[in-house]
Amino acid sequence: MLKQHLQLKLGQKLAPQQIQLMKLIQLHTLEFEEELERELEENPALEIAKEDNTEEEYAAPDETYESEGNESIETDFDVDQYLYDDEPSYKTASSNYSADDEDFDNESLLTEGQSLYNYLNEQVHLSNIGEEDLKIAEYIIGNLDTDGYLRREIKAIVDDLAFSQGIYTTTEKVEDVLENYVQKLDPAGVGARSLQECLLLQIEKKVSSDKAVSLAGNILRNQFDALTNKHYNKIIQKYDIEEEDLKAALEEISKLSPKVGGNFDTQTITINQEIIPDFVIQVKDGQVIPMLNSKNAPTLRVSEEYKDILSTYSHDKKSSEHKQAALFIKQKLDAAKWYIDAINQRQNTLLQTINAIVKFQKAYFITGDEKSLRPMILKDIADITGFDISTISRVVKSKYADTPNGILYLKDLFSDSLTNDDGEEVSTKEIKHHLQEVISKENKRKPLTDDALVVMLKEQGYNIARRTIAKYREQLNIPVARLRKEL
Repeated sequence: MLKQHLQLKLGQKLAPQQIQLMKLIQLHTLEFEEELERELEENPALEIAKEDNTEEEYAAPDETYESEGNESIETDFDVDQYLYDDEPSYKTASSNYSADDEDFDNESLLTEGQSLYNYLNEQVHLSNIGEEDLKIAEYIIGNLDTDGYLRREIKAIVDDLAFSQGIYTTTEKVEDVLENYVQKLDPAGVGARSLQECLLLQIEKKVSSDKAVSLAGNILRNQFDALTNKHYNKIIQKYDIEEEDLKAALEEISKLSPKVGGNFDTQTITINQEIIPDFVIQVKDGQVIPMLNSKNAPTLRVSEEYKDILSTYSHDKKSSEHKQAALFIKQKLDAAKWYIDAINQRQNTLLQTINAIVKFQKAYFITGDEKSLRPMILKDIADITGFDISTISRVVKSKYADTPNGILYLKDLFSDSLTNDDGEEVSTKEIKHHLQEVISKENKRKPLTDDALVVMLKEQGYNIARRTIAKYREQLNIPVARLRKEL
C-alpha cells in the first residue's frame, strides 16, 4: 500500500565551478599547463594577454535573449554568484613573482625504445626453429611479464595453445621450447620461472673455469635458501672454503640482475618528464622567501574581439540565429571570466599555503638539516591559512619546491610527533634519521636487532617501542638484522 509523507533533509552539493577549482588546485605544474592549453583550445573567448595590455572589465549586456517560444534562455552559470569573498580580477599576474625566477625547461623528452616482447621475437625468428615450435615460443614470450619472468604454469599455457591457437601439444614440449629456445635468448635470465632460475641462467653464461663463478653457480643451485637467509657459516662449512672465497662468489652473484626485463620499455614510445617545481624558495640574509613558479602561468584575459562580437549581436533582436550566436558567445565569455578567476584563486591558495609552510619550517629551510624539521600535520597549516584540511591536502599533493637544498617534495615536510625524555616534541623524521645513523654505523658482521635498536635509541632520549622501530625500519626500506649481515 502506497503512503505519502513529508521528510526534511539537509544536504550540501558542490557547484560544478567548485569541483573544477578543487581539481585545478590539485594539479601540479605540468598537469596545470596541459589543462590550461586545453581550455585555451576549447574556449576562443579566453586568450593569453601581452604584458603591455591593460585589461578592461568584461560586462555582459543587460539584454535577455528569448527564444521563439518566449522562453528565457539563461547561460550555464553566473560568474558573479561564484563563492569568492574577494573582488575577482581578470589577470593571473601576481606581485609575488620574482623577475629573476629560474627558467625551467618543461619540454617533455620523447625517446623511442624497444619493448622486451619485440626484442625477443626478433631473436626467435632468426633462430633455427620449426614452425610449430616458433608459435609456441612466440606464445611463451607473449606471456612473460615486464621483468622477463614466466609466471604462468606450463599446463595453463598448454591449454591456452589448444583453445586459442589450435596447437595441441604437451607440457614436455612447451618446457623443451622454453628451456632450449626462449631461455637461450638475450638478455640472459629471460623466461625464468623463479628468482633462483633467473640467476642461474645468468651465471651459467659466464666463464665456468673461473673459481668464483663456479662457486657462485654451486651456491645458487644447491644452497639458495642458505644464501637468501645469509647463513654464510653454513655455506663455508658445506664447501670447505675460506671466507675470502665466499666473498668472491657473492661478488659475482651481486653482479646479476633479478629483473632482466627492467631495461626495456613496456611501450614503444616512452615519455620522460623532468620535475617542474611548483614553488621557488630562496634564502636571503636569514629570510626565507617563497614564490610561485610563474613561468607556467601566463597572464590571461577575456577576448576583446569576442566582446565586440557580443555587442554587435546584442543589438540585433530580430534574427533568431543572431540570438543563438549571442547566447553562445556570452556563455564562452562567462566561462572565460570564471576560469581566470579560478586560476587567481588557485594561485592565491597555493601562495598562502607555501607561506604558512615556510613560516612553520623556517629553521629547516635556513639550515637544510632534517633535524630542524618541526612536527607538522595538515591541520597545522589549515589553522594558519584558514583553509579546510582537504584543501591543504590537495595543495601539497604532487607538488615540489625548488629550495637551496635541492628539489623537495612538499609532503616530505609533514610528519607526526613523539615526545622525548626531555618532554620536547620531536618529528618522526628526526627519529628515522637517528635510526638510519645507528644502523649505518653498526657492525655488519653482527647487525643490531630491533630490540638492540630500541635500547640504543632510548640512550639517545627516544623512548620507542620495538614495533615502532620495526615500522620505521620498513618505511626506510631497511631489512631485518639477519638480512643486513655481511662478511
